[in-house]
Amino acid sequence: MTKARNQHASGTPAQMTRFDDIYGQPDPRAYFSALGALGYRTPHHAQSVFRRLLPLVGFPEVAERPAGQEGGPPATVLDICCSYGINAALLNHHVTLEELYDRYTSPQVARLTTAELIESDREYYATRRRPDAVPVVGLDIATPAIAYGRAAGLLDAGFAENLEVAPPTTALYRATRGTRLITVTGGASFLSARTFGPLLEGRLEPPWVAAFVLRTGSYQNIADGLALWGLTTEKDTSRTYPQRRFTDADEQRYALAAVSAAGDDPRGKETDGHFHTALHLTRPAAHAVARPLHTLL
Repeated sequence: MTKARNQHASGTPAQMTRFDDIYGQPDPRAYFSALGALGYRTPHHAQSVFRRLLPLVGFPEVAERPAGQEGGPPATVLDICCSYGINAALLNHHVTLEELYDRYTSPQVARLTTAELIESDREYYATRRRPDAVPVVGLDIATPAIAYGRAAGLLDAGFAENLEVAPPTTALYRATRGTRLITVTGGASFLSARTFGPLLEGRLEPPWVAAFVLRTGSYQNIADGLALWGLTTEKDTSRTYPQRRFTDADEQRYALAAVSAAGDDPRGKETDGHFHTALHLTRPAAHAVARPLHTLL
């Protein structure tokens, strides 16, 4: 794992610990080992939220439809910063995040080559596939992670592209034409509206965007960019979601300062030793008015 942190003049760390190395591996064993040791939980929280949203997204009549009467054709999901396809694994299969931690850190899996693990994973997930599984397209700048997600059968399509610095390729744009839900569980701090805008161009019905965002930063730039497409962003203010434990006291000091600077109260959350995220949901204004976020959760 990488600890690349700048320092303010006061000595307070200027950013959180980075884990760049674990995304450059040919399979997710290092990911689960490093993040499991810190109790990383965001995909677990997202699993139930995304399943609740999927029957609702992308249908003009859904705003007027009473709760319990949702439905429609399968919705394609675009998972941004998807890494190895963890969200797709949890969304489309009868597995939990804890079971994945146990699997990928087990002695049996440790002995496998990457090719053997991919073969084992394809069987593992095939036997646990949910009947309501949906197509998932993955987007990440980490080429090895995308390659694994596709080879293991978790991602129906995957693209190693950075839309912060370049427009999407024609292949990516075409693959995401049917996207009804965009998900983000990690990496929102590194994104801006530049990533989302090109994916919305030419869409008659823009997708919903569900993002779990660390409280150490702001989502406003992305929300403002999405507003240009007629979408409104709601933040779930009723709760926060523990992300992971801090790596050390320096990282906690950074988080306390950043959360306070963002206008939030770290007491009982970051003060207790964990990063926390907040859920932001972006969708057409009419949907938000008819079915406020708190009624969906």
